[in-house]
Amino acid sequence: MLQEPAEGTSGPSAVVLAWRRLQQWHQLLLDDWTPHTKVRWAITGALLFTLVFRVLICQGWYIVTYALGIYHLNLFIAFLSPKIDPALSEFDDDGPELPTSNNEEFRPFIRRLPEFKFWYSVSKSTLIAMVCTMFDCFNIPVFWPILVMYFITLFCITMKKQIKHMIRYRYLPFTHSKPRYQTHQDAAKPEAAPLVAEI
Repeated sequence: MLQEPAEGTSGPSAVVLAWRRLQQWHQLLLDDWTPHTKVRWAITGALLFTLVFRVLICQGWYIVTYALGIYHLNLFIAFLSPKIDPALSEFDDDGPELPTSNNEEFRPFIRRLPEFKFWYSVSKSTLIAMVCTMFDCFNIPVFWPILVMYFITLFCITMKKQIKHMIRYRYLPFTHSKPRYQTHQDAAKPEAAPLVAEI
């Protein structure tokens, strides 16, 4: 609720009001796009493809692309990691733990970086990289095959470490569907008897 300005003082300036209006419009736009996961990622994929195509056609801005790849790799690792690291919580008895057997309570996987924030960060950083490719000051001459080999090596080492962490603490960051439980009505329904041909 907005308070009325006291007498003798002026209210917020037009710039502040315009900035607040712009923030509200931006948040409303994000809220509207939240449930459309596939469309969001398709647009981001097209944006990434456009950036890579521009870099390949112009034969430049390899440092910008490399920095973007490293940033996306860090985001992806945060997306795959649990919010509470089991390696740190094994010394703590206070925090929640991941289930280790079938008879334990089901606890959903909570990510350190949720999917929406992951998408938003990837999209925003890709747009920033696209803007950087418009300026020649970011086009630093480098031998790009070395950057590609270094990125592939870094990706393999990082993913190997992450997969070992997943295997050691027995968690899977991807769930395809929620667990379904049998209701009392389903249990009360008799099973259909197989039809047997009379001889």
